Amino acid sequence: MCPHFFDLSMPISASIVTDPPPLRPKIHYSGHKDGVAQMLPFFPGLREDQLPDGEAWAVEELELSTHSGSHMDAPWHYHSTTLNGELRSPTIDEAPLDLFLRPGVKLDFRSFPDGYVATARDVKAELGRIGHELKPFDIVLVNTSAAAAYGREDYHNSGCGMGRDATNFLTDAGVQVVGTDAWSWDAPFVHTAKRFAQSGDPAIIWEGHKAGRERPYYQMEKLHNLEALPPHGFTVACFPVKIERASAGWVRAVAWVNPE
Repeated sequence: MCPHFFDLSMPISASIVTDPPPLRPKIHYSGHKDGVAQMLPFFPGLREDQLPDGEAWAVEELELSTHSGSHMDAPWHYHSTTLNGELRSPTIDEAPLDLFLRPGVKLDFRSFPDGYVATARDVKAELGRIGHELKPFDIVLVNTSAAAAYGREDYHNSGCGMGRDATNFLTDAGVQVVGTDAWSWDAPFVHTAKRFAQSGDPAIIWEGHKAGRERPYYQMEKLHNLEALPPHGFTVACFPVKIERASAGWVRAVAWVNPE
């Protein structure tokens, strides 16, 4: 029997707001009639009226970042080196594929306010609540309040983030792949900027990402539909697109509940 799949990916869209204005994807759609002018030069002598219904192909041209839509960040995105400077950080095309088909665990952090920075204590408490002990290579997904803001102008300012010690707690346990349904693994920038203005402490800026300087890990952002998953007992498949020397690659993340 084929398992029921949970689609954990949002589409790359020019109409659904998932990024601040400078980073939003642009998509140009060419219809089947537009494709005729593109096709005819490949086949000298071919006429439009010889094509079925006078149609050729439909294609799209996209202008986007490797961080558009649901995507996987490589350690190269966070810093040029990892393991405290001992190793060049790997890019997305260097990612070991065996990391991306593994048991999944969901942390439900939807009750945390926008801009909250989750701690190792928060992670431990949630693992205790759901009765799960982390194992090496578990894929940990964080369900935040950003899920409810999907498609709204404030999406990228919504949800909690994962702090340095929370991230290090996961990687200490052998976790190498994580994900969030928020715009960033870290708290939204608008909230961190306010805290930085008050404290002047640069260590709070992008602290979850920068934990990758200490230990490499791969991180999915802008996931979708995490609320449909159980806390554990499911498998995640999340292979990133292989882009040479890139800091990230788009991902079609899916999950399915393991058979009893």
